[in-house]
Amino acid sequence: MKKLLLVGTALTVLFGGSALAADLRRPAYTPPPPPPPVFSWTGFYIGGNLGGAWARGSVNDSLFGLSASSDRSGFIGGGQVGVNYQFSNIVLGAEWDFDWTSLDATGNGRFVPGVGTLQGSANTRWISTLAARFGVVLNNGVLLYGKAGGAWVDNHATITNLNNGASISASNTNSGWVVGGGVEWAIAGNWSAKLEYDFVKLDDLTFGPGPFLGNTFTASREIQMFKVGLNYRFGSL
Repeated sequence: MKKLLLVGTALTVLFGGSALAADLRRPAYTPPPPPPPVFSWTGFYIGGNLGGAWARGSVNDSLFGLSASSDRSGFIGGGQVGVNYQFSNIVLGAEWDFDWTSLDATGNGRFVPGVGTLQGSANTRWISTLAARFGVVLNNGVLLYGKAGGAWVDNHATITNLNNGASISASNTNSGWVVGGGVEWAIAGNWSAKLEYDFVKLDDLTFGPGPFLGNTFTASREIQMFKVGLNYRFGSL
């Protein structure tokens, strides 16, 4: 009986030790890390931008058929607010932006027989647009988009007779339309950065006659803008 007990004890120790050794050799199970969250563009956002602007235009008179260029480049800077809604890989939204500009131009002057040398100047104080945005998500966190809508510009134009100092000016909020597009990247948390190009076409501005023999003047202008911007998104709708 004692022999059987000793044999049983030995077998228990042998197989128990083998199982324990096997447990010690087996690596602990480590679950795989969870997949990264899918970035969503849905939500309200606010941001700032800066860049450059290039204005092309002319001032024409109705009496002598003269035309003076008002081409000029300058800086722009301001901010934007907007909203996006994403479904699948499509993003729809709207954006309003406002930018101050340094677009000022003064011509060299044109001599008009019997009148004198007329000089034209034009400046744009600010540009604002309200546009729909439509985009496609290329991968997690990269948005390629286009935009189209209305544009408003604060324009000021002056015609001056350099011989006698007589002048006529007009200042108003001129309207038009905007089309553009860009790419936006999610960079950290709710922050995103963008590059954007916009083209603004303005309605003509007519003023006069003033002291120039009943002459009226028409100013036309289009503006191209290239911006870099930073947005902060306030979460999903």
